[in-house]
Amino acid sequence: MTRPPLAPHDGGMLDVGDGQRLRWDVRGNPDGTPAVVLHGGPGSGAPTGMHRSFDPDRYRIVQFDQRGCGGSTPHASDPATSLAANTTAHLVADVERLREHLGVDRWVVVGGSWGSTLALAYAQAHPERVRAVLLVAVTTTRRSEIDWLYRGVGRFLPREWEAFRAHHDDPDLLGGYDRLLADPDAGVRERAALAWATWEDAVLSPEPGGRAVYAVRPPRELLALTRLCAHYFSRGAFLEEGALIRGAAALGGIPGVLVHGRLDLGGPLVTAWELAQAWPGAALHVVEDAGHLGSAESGRLMREALERFADAP
Repeated sequence: MTRPPLAPHDGGMLDVGDGQRLRWDVRGNPDGTPAVVLHGGPGSGAPTGMHRSFDPDRYRIVQFDQRGCGGSTPHASDPATSLAANTTAHLVADVERLREHLGVDRWVVVGGSWGSTLALAYAQAHPERVRAVLLVAVTTTRRSEIDWLYRGVGRFLPREWEAFRAHHDDPDLLGGYDRLLADPDAGVRERAALAWATWEDAVLSPEPGGRAVYAVRPPRELLALTRLCAHYFSRGAFLEEGALIRGAAALGGIPGVLVHGRLDLGGPLVTAWELAQAWPGAALHVVEDAGHLGSAESGRLMREALERFADAP
């Protein structure tokens, strides 16, 4: 069942310190079960259609743009915008500030791709504020996962990876992109952003329903997305390697559902499997016909989990 789009009934800009203001909005039932959606990227901005997975009569659906992207300010597309106060710890603190601002006691936490990493980091930092967790296209952004996405998977796409690698001659592949995407020359930034996005789209292309989702973005959004991705991934997402899987044991008692496509080339199933093994009581659903972008079955499993979580105590 596909639900129609729903306009926000509340929203605004939240000052979270460090000169950062986050754009947020709320849809659905003001008295429903609170849920927060953590978007991917990092830097993708809140997805316009994600709220349609929720029953708007049962949920109070909160979405926001993480630091530096979407309608949040300052914007990472501007090379003058410092990213020094843009780390995973800052984002976790932002989620908590938004919860307090909205007067939410405990909420369902939903994250996809990078958003699943942030959801795990938040849940492990503030388990007392989490009713349940739904993760889709599961990542924990370990350095091993980053290395696979930006190097290892190149064995399946050698021509495309060589083009990605050949864009600069710095032996530090992601560090080199990080520097180019903050270059004062707009042309340098734009070419680097396109090269990065072209590689990301290439990784999606072999999966069922694979399509370009990065290079087609408006230039300002693309620059913010790629700059933030390079900033986080060249630094291991500011996380200790494997910390989120080791910390999953502390989530026992919090209902968790993981939905992952078996055909996800850029984010192999092994991460979701390892997380499910470490998280007492978590349920992993492997979608046979899906890659990173999901499928109709992925959507059904998400809606099923959210129906159940609407009654989570």
